[in-house]
Amino acid sequence: MKILITGVAGFIGFHLAKRFLDTGAAVFGLDNLNDYYSVELKKDRLNILKHDKNFYFEPIDLADGEALNAYFKANQFTHVVNLAAQAGVRYSLINPKSYIDSNIVGFANLLECCRHNNTEHLVYASSSSVYGLNTSMPFSVHDNVDHPVSLYAASKKSNELMAHTYSYLYKLPTTGLRFFTVYGPWGRPDMALYLFTKAIREGKPINVFNHGRMRRDFTYIDDIVEGVFRIVSHVPQGNPGWDGNHPDPSTSPAPYKLYNIGNNNTVELEQFITVLENALGEKAIRNYMDIQPGDVPATFADIDDLINDVGFKPSTKIEEGIGKFIAWYQDYYRP
Repeated sequence: MKILITGVAGFIGFHLAKRFLDTGAAVFGLDNLNDYYSVELKKDRLNILKHDKNFYFEPIDLADGEALNAYFKANQFTHVVNLAAQAGVRYSLINPKSYIDSNIVGFANLLECCRHNNTEHLVYASSSSVYGLNTSMPFSVHDNVDHPVSLYAASKKSNELMAHTYSYLYKLPTTGLRFFTVYGPWGRPDMALYLFTKAIREGKPINVFNHGRMRRDFTYIDDIVEGVFRIVSHVPQGNPGWDGNHPDPSTSPAPYKLYNIGNNNTVELEQFITVLENALGEKAIRNYMDIQPGDVPATFADIDDLINDVGFKPSTKIEEGIGKFIAWYQDYYRP
């Protein structure tokens, strides 16, 4: 296996690279180190990875098709995990073009490179955001997801459709992973846990959207990484029983598959904040607000396919996961 991880300086990419490096694998990483959030945090993650002699990094943007193609031709990766994307639901309301450049143009360039360089398996990050206006819980990969409520979600749904096209036309095996609210050490500063922790420690109010009635399937980073790690070597073969009269969105006669990776448990935001308060030993000042445009009120992952196919079920409880995040946060930002 010769693996490429895009977005390697990001939250999930960093942890996944460490997981593969721990097995002795050679890991090649790409990242454009954009300033959507702290570049210093990304560089600190990279510096840890660079201590391993089997880690190789290049600062390439997926939107640069020429540079990406040259890099693929020079290295001939067997497996590719695409975690490079413009993240964030609310930011897509402010800067939509960045989502087209990174999530659509960049992903198209990556598909072309995989197609022309004999990649054995492309695994790519999708998102629970694709469920949009769906209200049937838990969210299932077998349900239709044609009603996104943010451009971010639409870009991730587009990735799934683009991947299927390449799986069907060129027999490129692709697997899309719908992540559910990932949190943990080295997490993104624009995510709720990071924002809440920083505000509480500084004695500032936290914005609690949907008046605390938001529900999320919070998934600890180690569980996400273990799921991705197992799926990389689980190459889809195509579903011989697929029926065009009753099409299953998660499979295909082509080598194509979709999975949810979530904790299979939905937690109300108020409970999440209470657990955080207990871990910090401090009370939050709550600023209750209406739900934001582009947000959905609840997420909840059906992970039966993940369990059945790769034998893995995320299990980290929020009390444990938040505790580990706080320990990292206090160490990283020590006075």
